[in-house]
Parts: sequence; structure tokens; C-alpha cells
Amino acid sequence: MRITPLADVHVALGARMTPFGGWEMPLSYPSGTIAEHQACRRSAVVFDVSHLGTVRVEGPGSFARLQAALTNDLAKVGPGRAQYTHLCDEDGSVVDDLIVWWLAEEVFDVMPNASNTDRVLDAVGGADTTAERAVLAVQGPEARRRLATVSPEAAAVGRFRVAQVEWRGVPLAVAGTGYTGEDGVEVAVPAAEAASLWEALAGAGVEPAGLGARDTLRLEAGLPLHGHELGPGITPLQAGLGWVVGWAKPAFPGKAALEAERAAGPARLLRGIATDGRRPPRAGHEVVVGGEVVGALTSGNFSPVLGHGIALAFLPPPVAVGDPVTVTARGAELPGRVVALPFVGKA
Repeated sequence: MRITPLADVHVALGARMTPFGGWEMPLSYPSGTIAEHQACRRSAVVFDVSHLGTVRVEGPGSFARLQAALTNDLAKVGPGRAQYTHLCDEDGSVVDDLIVWWLAEEVFDVMPNASNTDRVLDAVGGADTTAERAVLAVQGPEARRRLATVSPEAAAVGRFRVAQVEWRGVPLAVAGTGYTGEDGVEVAVPAAEAASLWEALAGAGVEPAGLGARDTLRLEAGLPLHGHELGPGITPLQAGLGWVVGWAKPAFPGKAALEAERAAGPARLLRGIATDGRRPPRAGHEVVVGGEVVGALTSGNFSPVLGHGIALAFLPPPVAVGDPVTVTARGAELPGRVVALPFVGKA
């Protein structure tokens, strides 16, 4: 089990630790997941997301290698920008969803999910630099204002922009990205300086938050999680993410399969489901329409903001927003309806 450079900080704060993707990570702090969730929606929190991988791809040919391996079209952006993209199998299934930070002309940091760094490394080449840095995600409507008291340059990095700045002589790579549905940035800091940056953020009133809140926040925002809404047998089109496919690009893994699926139409689509009451629906619960099981939940939980259950599921295309459904939960039935995503938008 790997630990992040901030492991001692989490333990000192009384975090409840849990295994995740081969890493020991903070699930929650003494304030609890719901309080951390609400703090992100109302003010500002910081997550340790150092378990995410970093693959540095640089030098001549680096742009071409990424263009040939990933679905999105890097030619649409340029240095100083970040781009969400997918790595697919030949059948169009999503091997991983990731962010590319285009740091300089021939310097890219590719950010895969925790368990997929080796797969991405095999696909795009480069060097695994995960152990050299920590990544802190500062998120929430107050994130930039509070971060500005620590590093005005980091706070000024715009949405899906990337910049390299200095903080107290320490080099930081900053991207205007996140996984909560709120504004904010993600900051890569050398591992030896991670605790100092965390302490500075705490001093600015940024509260710690763990993986529990990160999951409920991304679910409210309708964002997919690898292994749930993305993975083997799931394509970008089924997940409602066809916009990450550069259809005009030359061939990349899975392009032919995706073109065929686009022409025929996906056999299932990712939908949001709102259930009545506070009982949380869970992944694996069946979805019933008209007495027939039409799918199963991929994610589900209680929404702290909405006060009722929310879930994601792949459903047949005829099942549309507004349609009533029933979620079966261990013998119980939860009435619900298909709703538009995201469940919770920005205020």
C-alpha cells in the first residue's frame, strides 16, 4: 500500500484512512463527510489527490505520441492549457479518463487515475513522476480568494488553464481543474514541500476534505468515476462524453469502433436518477421501468445538498428524462425518476 507525502499530516488531523487504488488515503476527517461536502459547496476545501498518477511526456515527438494514443484533439488547445481526454481499447472501451496538462511547448504532464498509471505509461511513453510530487486540489466558491492569500499567481490560473509558478521559491504546476463541480485549481508541489503548502492553505481557512466528500461531490456534479461509469465495455458515447473524441483526427485506438457506434447509436446511455427519501441508492441496485429490469446503478448515494438519494445508471435510450423508475434496494423499492445532469449545478 503506497502512501502520499501528506500521510503524516492526515494522521495528525485524525483522518479515517482507507485503501484506494493501491494507496492509503483519507476517507474523512473528524468533521465528517457531509460537513466536508458542504464546506466545498459553501467555502473552500483541500483534497490530497496525490494518488493520481503523473506521467511526464516531453521532447520531440511528444505531441504526436499523445495525439496518436488519446481520443481528444490536442490541436484544439496549446501550451498553457489542460484537456480532458480518454485512452481507449480497440473496442472503444475506456481504459482510463485523464487530464493532460500542457506545461510548455514540448512538455506534458498526463494525469491518469490511481490504478492506471502503468497502462497509460505503456500507451504514451514518458516517465512516471508520481513519487516526486504531491497534488492538492483546492475547491469551492471561496477557493481562489483564500488561495490568493497564499499564492496570488496560483489563484489566478483560469479554468482549464495551466501555469508554472513559484511559491516561497518552490516551483508549482497549477491547473484550473477539479472533480467537484465547483471552481478551483489543482496544484502539483514537490513532495518535500507538500506539508508546508497544506499548512499554508489551512492557515488561509481552507478546510481538509477526504475521498468520501470527493465522491459525493462528483456524483452531485454528474461526473463519471473510472470503474463505475467508465471502464471495460463502456464507451465515451455511452457515458455521454462523445465530445472528448476528436472525430477529425487520424486513427487512434478505438476510433473505428466508436465511429461504428456513433453511426448505429449507443445501445445504452448514462442517466441520472433521483430517488425519494433519504435512503441512499447504491451501485448494483437494479432499475425497473414498467415492471422490467432495464439496468443497474453504477453509483449512488445521499445528496447532502438536495436531501434525497441520487444515482447514475446506464439505461436504454428510450428511457428519458422525466420518466418514473423504481430502484430495488435489498428487497425494498425506492421510487424515483430520471433527471437531467448535473444533479447540482454551480450557484
